[in-house]
Amino acid sequence: MITKLVVLGIYVGILFLIGFVASKRIKGMDDFYVGGKKIGYWAVAFSARATGESGWLLLGVTAMGAIAGFSAYWVVIGELLGVAVSWFFMAKPFKRLTDKYNSITIPDYFESHFKTKTHMLRVISSSALAIFVIIYVSAQIDITGKAFEDFLGFDYYTGAIVGFLIVLTYIFVGGFVAVVWSDLFQGIMMFLGLMALPIVAYFTIDHSENIIGGLNNIDPALTSIWGTSDDMWMNISTMIGFAMIGLGFLGSPQVYVRFISVRNIKEINQGRWVAVVFTLLTDAAAVTIGILGRYLFTEAGQDPEAVLGNSGENVLTMMVSDAFPLIITAIYVAIILSAIMSTIDSLLVVASSAITRDFYQQIFRPDLDQKDLGTMSRMVTLGMALLALGVAISVAILSPTRTVFWFSIFGWSGIAATFCPVMILSLFWKAYTERGAIASMITGFTSVPFFKFYVQNLDGIGKYFEAIDVMAPSFVTAFIAGFIVTKFFPSKPIETEIIPDHPKEGVG
Repeated sequence: MITKLVVLGIYVGILFLIGFVASKRIKGMDDFYVGGKKIGYWAVAFSARATGESGWLLLGVTAMGAIAGFSAYWVVIGELLGVAVSWFFMAKPFKRLTDKYNSITIPDYFESHFKTKTHMLRVISSSALAIFVIIYVSAQIDITGKAFEDFLGFDYYTGAIVGFLIVLTYIFVGGFVAVVWSDLFQGIMMFLGLMALPIVAYFTIDHSENIIGGLNNIDPALTSIWGTSDDMWMNISTMIGFAMIGLGFLGSPQVYVRFISVRNIKEINQGRWVAVVFTLLTDAAAVTIGILGRYLFTEAGQDPEAVLGNSGENVLTMMVSDAFPLIITAIYVAIILSAIMSTIDSLLVVASSAITRDFYQQIFRPDLDQKDLGTMSRMVTLGMALLALGVAISVAILSPTRTVFWFSIFGWSGIAATFCPVMILSLFWKAYTERGAIASMITGFTSVPFFKFYVQNLDGIGKYFEAIDVMAPSFVTAFIAGFIVTKFFPSKPIETEIIPDHPKEGVG
């Protein structure tokens, strides 16, 4: 226990040092929210990937690999496609437009792009972010409590509160700069930890038996890429659900604010390869960890959840304890916390900027000075964090059988369905209007609870929508709503269009 606490103390000390150094670079709210648009590609790429993955990569995706087997690799395919499309096709036009509009937040971009005469888009954006960010952050706090409980023997609630206090402290001090720098540090830790574990575990296995043959003996469905069910439509639905998780990378504010913050277009050209390679290796490693854990710790006829925990979520903990000595196990505590905190910090800064700057200042107090805005941003961050902590603890009490996957994906899906269709259509469809954007956002925002709490409970088709989950149908519904409203209820279309590649890519 002492060893683990010492390692955790060193990790926290590094984060606090990052926050302190970053605070010296905060000269105004542009620095607090987007780092003054001076962030380099390594930091942006690792920050975007660490933020996009969260604790669900280490605990959720590894669990999926343990329960679903080879078919969980559809998550890797989906996330890889989502990240690649985002960085290769969307990041540069988005960066050019946000620089042109002098935007420092996503609602800034929407208002400038659609030349709005009302603040409706700001109100909807801020409301959606506030609600779903609280849900998503509460999921990460929940994972924090589980990590402290599993690795350090802390009481769940103590662990959740300790993790909450750590991340809140360095956000308060250093804002977005601290978030990005800490994400770079945390992303490197996540990468190394995920790459090392399956390699070490593989060499500890007795290779007198073929691993695939061993998995077949446990359950032949584990080695099928097409799924584990006898129902073909259920397998198709599950594969779609796994693959469509990557849709969330096509415009979610906590990811796209990184493109606003990057120094120039040249940095995006370099950063995209970092982001794609990071995604491929870490996601594939996470699924592989789960599969190897299933092979090592379960036998034919066993209920995997009885051995590996609820939905297989203890598989990473068991693998680390089995493969590494105590000091390395302690480092993995910090790695798991890195995945969790890199998402919490980013979400809180994005949501705080939406409420304080995009909603309160821009609509009600345009005369609010920078100092007062900074103070208010920190107070809103604290308030949202406390609310998320309350939600996490309440859910832990009311739903002890909850899973990391469901809790995280619901919040991730809400943000994605509200913002991603608007982002795609605004970048690639010149005729897309403010009315269409409002229709997309409202439809995406409301579709997530509709599909989760109504459609998934319908007799017959409900089980298939449960397998698909809420992101894909909500995303498609929002996309269609924006198209229909723009096409059949036209207002004056925007005059902007995609800005062609600049002949000198280094120009920001």
